[in-house]
Amino acid sequence: MRTLIKLLGLTLVCSSATAMAADSVTHSASSSAMKGVATKNADNTDLNERDKSGETLTAQKQPNSESDIDVLAAVRSAIVDDSNLSTAAHNIKIVVVKGAVTLRGPVKNANEKARVEELTRKVAGVVNIDNRLDIDTK
Repeated sequence: MRTLIKLLGLTLVCSSATAMAADSVTHSASSSAMKGVATKNADNTDLNERDKSGETLTAQKQPNSESDIDVLAAVRSAIVDDSNLSTAAHNIKIVVVKGAVTLRGPVKNANEKARVEELTRKVAGVVNIDNRLDIDTK
């Protein structure tokens, strides 16, 4: 019985030491993140800088005519319905003013950029396209 109690005590000490060591590693990793270690910005943080200038037409500044809203919805649907496009391509910015469509944001490659423009061109009501999509090189 004494041997069993000693064995249980030793097991408890070993498992406590292991848990403390694991906690120490986790704690030191999380505390270094909290001490100002730089973290990666969101994918398009740098690209959004141009929207702050006030010269770039953004979705918040676009007119809300019914026809432009319909064109925007159709363009968005065409892009999102293409399952071959990346999540980044599905989330691009689309601005429509009197049928003129501006596309902005990051896409994975030149093929995606061309595909998004092709899908946009097929939408009824699109007068012209200003393709300002950026190819994500990260």
